[in-house]
Amino acid sequence: MRRRNGAALETATFATAVQHIDAVERKPLYHWRPGSRLLTLAAPGCSLRCGYCINYRLSQFGRSGGEEWTGQPADPASIIELAAENGCAIGFSYTEPSLAIELTLALAGLGGPRGIPVLWKSNGFMTPEAVAMVAPVVRAMNIDVKASDDRAHRKLTGGALTPVFETIAALRAQGVWIEISTPLIPGTSDSPEQLATIAHTLADIDAAMPWHLLRFTPTFQMAGRSNPSLPADLAQAREIGLRAGLKFVYIERALGADGRDTRCPGCRQTVVERGIWSTETVHLSGGRCPHCEYRLEGVWE
Repeated sequence: MRRRNGAALETATFATAVQHIDAVERKPLYHWRPGSRLLTLAAPGCSLRCGYCINYRLSQFGRSGGEEWTGQPADPASIIELAAENGCAIGFSYTEPSLAIELTLALAGLGGPRGIPVLWKSNGFMTPEAVAMVAPVVRAMNIDVKASDDRAHRKLTGGALTPVFETIAALRAQGVWIEISTPLIPGTSDSPEQLATIAHTLADIDAAMPWHLLRFTPTFQMAGRSNPSLPADLAQAREIGLRAGLKFVYIERALGADGRDTRCPGCRQTVVERGIWSTETVHLSGGRCPHCEYRLEGVWE
């Protein structure tokens, strides 16, 4: 994604192949300003090489199995104007935004004074130096945790798992709102033991981080090699997360509204009702439950 050209250092990631408006719930981010809209961008490439990636045509740009890049150079000023006109935050998704730090910093520099925040959907595979650069400017992230141990993570993605958990902990410590996504990948993150390991590790960092359990859909290099996750498996995974001490465990579709709605940890009443990619009703007042006054963790306004 970067190269030296004489005395200059060039990057391919000051660009985007995607520029559309969608819901913050689609990242998914359930506890960050529900109902917000994002102007979503995708610079090329990824620091990992997951064999099941549904966005491989964009994320694996430059590798075998990817396709020709069709993006355009990004103009930060124009992007910020478009976001302002549509009342949007800026979201990076589909590819790995940590490869587009320069574009992130440019957009945050222009958008911050105008109240236009930047959000990421990331794999979390970052150095401490990269975390230090983005923590002051990225307001929220959804980070993938795809395995329970380093060996399985390396086999699936080509990268180590420990840096992912270190990134999550460092970003939370610096005040970035974090939510986690875990696809139930056969042999990697779908057994009760693997899920319990992930859940306990997340709870030790911050039990209030929402954990999104995703149905695994085999595609790319894993197409035809496994079956999609069953609703019963997702329901079991949710119970594992709750038993591990996580306060908020979500399933987008397979369990209907029951999997998406937020229940107060204090009294278990439903306090946020959601559609698949939308927030329908927020019953909180100042982030507090109207029934028991418990203050739910998140950025609600």
